[in-house]
Amino acid sequence: MSVDVLTQTIIRRPREIVAEFAGNPTNAPQWYANISSVEWKTEPPVAVDTRVAFVAHFLRRELRYTYEVVEFVPSERMVMRTAQGPFPMETSYRWESTPDGHTRMMLRNRGNPSGFSRVAAPFVKRAMRRANSKDLLALKELLES
Repeated sequence: MSVDVLTQTIIRRPREIVAEFAGNPTNAPQWYANISSVEWKTEPPVAVDTRVAFVAHFLRRELRYTYEVVEFVPSERMVMRTAQGPFPMETSYRWESTPDGHTRMMLRNRGNPSGFSRVAAPFVKRAMRRANSKDLLALKELLES
């Protein structure tokens, strides 16, 4: 069973500002509750082939993984992938301007779990949706304050 979770929110800030902040991995611990640290493996700024290592805590487990940026269009979208661990994952951000000049941000996580993670996929999917919703709310509150 694959996991595909899409969450989104409207942030009352221009798209360029939201994308610049959310698309910078250094800022991830400020709005992702589960991410505790970030380490650039390549030189900033973000571009295709950028690699960034994350330490996260999810479902009572510490996860260490390195994402590689596979697609990047400034202020539009960023797609990152990791093949590490029992849950290879793709995370994508998409930013769209709304008619009133605000930003619709979409956060999508997709992956194909293996081993025990495959059995737990429905539970992981619900937990991921809950966590992503909270993270987007934290980002919204941070950028709108």
